[in-house]
Amino acid sequence: MNRPIRSAAVLGAGVMGAQIAAHLANAGLPVALLDVTDEAARQGLDRLRRLKPDPCFVPETLAGIRTGSFDDLPRVGPRDWLVEAVVESLEIKQALLERVDTPLLAEAIVSSNTSGIPIAAIAEPFSAGFRRRFLGTHFFNPPRYLRLVEIVATEWTDPALAQRLGAFLDRRLGKGVVPAHDTAGFIANRLGVFGALRLVEALVSGDFTVEEIDAITGAAIGRPKSATFRTLDIAGLDVFARVATDLSRRLASEDAAHFRVPALISAMVERGRIGEKAGAGFYKRVKDDGGTKILALDPATGEYRDPLVPRLSGLEAVRGIDDVATRIRTLFLGRNREGALLRSALGATLDYAARVAPSIANSPADVDRAMRLGFGWALGPFETWDAIGHQQVLDACAVSEPALLVREAMAERRDRLAPDRGVSSAPGLLRLGTSKSRRPPVKRNAGASLIDLGDGALAVEFHAKLNVIGGDALAMLHAGVAEAEANYQTLVIGNEAEHFSAGANLMLLLLEAQEGNWDEIDAGVRSFQSAMMALKTAGVPVVAAPAGLALGGGCEICLHADRVRAAAETYMGLVEAGVGLIPAGGGTKEMLIRALDRAGASDPAPWVQAAFETMAFGKVSTSGADARRLGYLRDVDEITMNVERTIDDAANLGLNRAGAGYQPRASRQHVAVGGPDLYATLKLGVHLAVRAGRATEHDARVATKLAWVLSGGDVAHRTNVSERYLLDLEREAFLSLCGEPKTLERIAHTLKTGKPLRN
Repeated sequence: MNRPIRSAAVLGAGVMGAQIAAHLANAGLPVALLDVTDEAARQGLDRLRRLKPDPCFVPETLAGIRTGSFDDLPRVGPRDWLVEAVVESLEIKQALLERVDTPLLAEAIVSSNTSGIPIAAIAEPFSAGFRRRFLGTHFFNPPRYLRLVEIVATEWTDPALAQRLGAFLDRRLGKGVVPAHDTAGFIANRLGVFGALRLVEALVSGDFTVEEIDAITGAAIGRPKSATFRTLDIAGLDVFARVATDLSRRLASEDAAHFRVPALISAMVERGRIGEKAGAGFYKRVKDDGGTKILALDPATGEYRDPLVPRLSGLEAVRGIDDVATRIRTLFLGRNREGALLRSALGATLDYAARVAPSIANSPADVDRAMRLGFGWALGPFETWDAIGHQQVLDACAVSEPALLVREAMAERRDRLAPDRGVSSAPGLLRLGTSKSRRPPVKRNAGASLIDLGDGALAVEFHAKLNVIGGDALAMLHAGVAEAEANYQTLVIGNEAEHFSAGANLMLLLLEAQEGNWDEIDAGVRSFQSAMMALKTAGVPVVAAPAGLALGGGCEICLHADRVRAAAETYMGLVEAGVGLIPAGGGTKEMLIRALDRAGASDPAPWVQAAFETMAFGKVSTSGADARRLGYLRDVDEITMNVERTIDDAANLGLNRAGAGYQPRASRQHVAVGGPDLYATLKLGVHLAVRAGRATEHDARVATKLAWVLSGGDVAHRTNVSERYLLDLEREAFLSLCGEPKTLERIAHTLKTGKPLRN
């Protein structure tokens, strides 16, 4: 029972089961995906190829999944973990699990992915040995992207087994594991559905439109941009109604009333208006003059109408407030329509969370974590109480203090774990934040900080908006190298924000270019290049720890680090061509060097051409694994599945490198360039791309500059050049492109819309 989890089988190839199998395969496990028939299982596997967002890190992931029928359980052999993911029927689940309670699978952990059926009820008729190794693992959809897994043990579950599975979910699958009590809806669905129903009631009241509620309950209060009704459309109103009905049926009468499905939802389901999969829900996409437009539901008439632009002064007032806690407090207490909605719906949710927390979770911290990871809330219910103020919530909502539970919850700010349930949080989670709470920054400016991670590791943390890289951040990179060389063993570059870095400060570049301040731009590029080379040649191992976006200059930092420890969900790319530029912080140089290293003794031209196309088309990885395919990560770089462990893993990687006798790298003096022959080959590819309509004339101009650098510039033949020479070529090409009107148009458009311009 203590053997490691090295293989798995998923029983049920529906949308959820197939995606769980895909994520297990993402983690490198051999997976059997089984259903009633092998054909049904193959259809589930085929469905994965069409799903968006993509459930697989790379297309090759699916090769790790074999299909079969439930009758094939003996043939697939012993598996370390079996995940049941069939329809939400107690009888069907138990009938299937009877096949699993066999000597062949007597050592396997068995879990159910049910979202509402009590785990104990499923396990009750089985043998003591089966019940000891059976528990609930409630994944959230889509399982690749939503990190929450609620782990639900019963009174019979072996605590050590629950701990072992929880550790596997955490480290190998990258999940945020939250222990939940075996109650209806567990934690996240119980509170998430309660809150959504209160907002549906607000819509039905006629006091607010669909658009107004979504505007108030989205990013403004730290929720996903899809807010309330777009989220329900994505999830499916049929699914929402089923979950709410199940909660109403399973909860005691006092609670059940909170989960009765509103007539509006029932009517929409009856009419087939169940959301995006049906083409209509609270919103409907229709064709309009060759394009499409989004209509919104008018609940009073039951018909769709043109969208209304919300005019909400309270939202305008908080638009400049970056701190989400301050925004929530301001909106919640505001004497306006936004405040009225939040006091009614969010206030009721906060009160309900306080009342039911002891029955659904081990601690308020677990409740908060479940809502952050499962529903994308920036602040969980108890964190929201803290943000607004305990007494302020009670006064504003005119609710009585629920038996001192709220006061006790506010005092309890630790993860408390009952000894016979769930999974404790192992050390290493969110190491950067933990370190910041224990000691002040070593150094700080407006763009970045130096943080002592302990054990001889120092970190550079960016903290500008989207962690864009300006002069402050570059200065801190230099300071970090100097401080680490003097007093530490390794330097980590990373943060625990949503994104590593969106790149250099384009707004500053645009302003300088519009003013014709070429010397300032030249100095800025030199400064960036200098910082990158300082990272590359540092006397201690530098480890970059990207997660989320690592674009442009953010990607160049990773390219110059001794090692990269990337989060599995890292979207890395040299995207400068999209704004009419080329990578000039050493990115072009590093991609050339990597191409040459990968070529080895073979002809380097195909490898250099692949790097050229990657940069010319601004390709961005769809995952950490895809970043390796594109050449942004090397074979020696590593990937962390759990984003909350990325900084800790990076620090340990750097410390291990230091302990093994790290030898600093020197700037290369001999980099082979292809000269005129390679330049001609790359230019031919550009010409063909323009003729095929894959590139505009300005794309071609940018790509030609890129080809010039990669081939070595003004050299007469194949030869060797230094890194410094290549950096100079990069900078010259970059400066010349900054003077192009179409480049400035691209930069301005991207800053305004967040999207590239093809001009």
